[in-house]
Amino acid sequence: MSQTIEKAIELKQAIVDFIYDAEGELAVALESYAAEHNKKNSYGIKQQNLTVDSFISGGEVAEKTPLAIFLAEVNNLSKSDRQIIEGWQNNVMGLFEIKEIHSDYYQLYNWLTAKEYRVYSHGQIESKETSRWQKGEIILTIIAPINNNDWFFFSDRVIKGKLSPPKLAVAVGEFRDNFPEFLYADAPELLEEAWESVAVYHQEFIDYFGSDQVTMPGYKLNQKIGDLQQIMSKKRLAEAGIDDSKTLSQIITESGGNEEEFTKTATDLGADAEAVAKIINNKNTSSMVMPKVDLPPEIKQAESVTVFSHPRWGQMFLPNYEKFTNLLESENIDSQENANSLIRKYLDQPEANYYIWQHLKDTYPQKLEKLLQDYTENSQFSLATDLDQLLAKHKKLPTPQLSSLASVPIHLNNLFEIAVAQVQKTKTKTPKKSNKGFLTKK
Repeated sequence: MSQTIEKAIELKQAIVDFIYDAEGELAVALESYAAEHNKKNSYGIKQQNLTVDSFISGGEVAEKTPLAIFLAEVNNLSKSDRQIIEGWQNNVMGLFEIKEIHSDYYQLYNWLTAKEYRVYSHGQIESKETSRWQKGEIILTIIAPINNNDWFFFSDRVIKGKLSPPKLAVAVGEFRDNFPEFLYADAPELLEEAWESVAVYHQEFIDYFGSDQVTMPGYKLNQKIGDLQQIMSKKRLAEAGIDDSKTLSQIITESGGNEEEFTKTATDLGADAEAVAKIINNKNTSSMVMPKVDLPPEIKQAESVTVFSHPRWGQMFLPNYEKFTNLLESENIDSQENANSLIRKYLDQPEANYYIWQHLKDTYPQKLEKLLQDYTENSQFSLATDLDQLLAKHKKLPTPQLSSLASVPIHLNNLFEIAVAQVQKTKTKTPKKSNKGFLTKK
């Protein structure tokens, strides 16, 4: 086993050298990928190493992976070498909890998908690093297959320590935002189901509001979204044959489960026993599969919020959208400074994504082009040729990322429920302290 792993490490280093020495499209792709990912994180050299390794596994160059380019351009590889490298298309990046520590391998649990792995160490990992590892700690890393049952550490490792449920929930949210290309990498069926849930939510949104675009005061929208979620929850429970009037405790009992085992598992994670008891006795069981939409204060308190719904992009909440469209519909602009301020805001805020800008382009082509010419101080600015480039500079890409409103695996919903219960209890004890949980929208 050790010889196989050391050979794999040798091949991996050859790929890293190949990528660093590359020119042209591959070099540009690596630079863009690194700039995007390192901007979101601050772990120094470990993050830089992890970024290169994630580029190997999840990067894309002209619709090809770096691995595919390496295999195509390097001719002196043996058949067994090629088989090892081809297996790395199945690499898994995740938040792994150390479950067991053995002399030459670790039993790891991927919190993103609840899958366990036997992962081997190797000569490039110094003992002074692994000697500090403890059971229960969380590691952000990439693992690669050796065979059907065994894996090895493919990348550098960012140790996050032992995390309470709220901190672990935040780490899951950060992973979703920072590494969307690796979300549910080892469980494509979960990813497919999550995408399907976005489409379902979109249809439910249209059925409830009568349109894929609505505008209303923030407080009213918050109430309406809550009502919509309750309707969806009741439908899902009914389809599953579950009585929504029953508590989780009753459901556990009737399914042959053990409430004590559920409580023990939750408290082993660090949850307060009293908080777990409240969750068990709560009749609102819908949150076990569908994340609660917790609109941020700036949305709830806004005088006017426009919501767009899309089967891939999900729901986008935009305060002051009417102010922007009024500007685009007006004959005279009161102040170019005010116009630039609105444009800058919509370029900066993540909710005004590529889809929103395409909608604006299609609806107000001439006026939007004129405003952007003034904003960029370029009279030759063209929506047809320059808009996508401008949006790309502001991280607004044409490929939708999985919405935060998508359904998540049950084990993560359970974690989030426990995390919320703990945060709420902390807020009750220390009301003057501000806490930001995983539900906080950016």
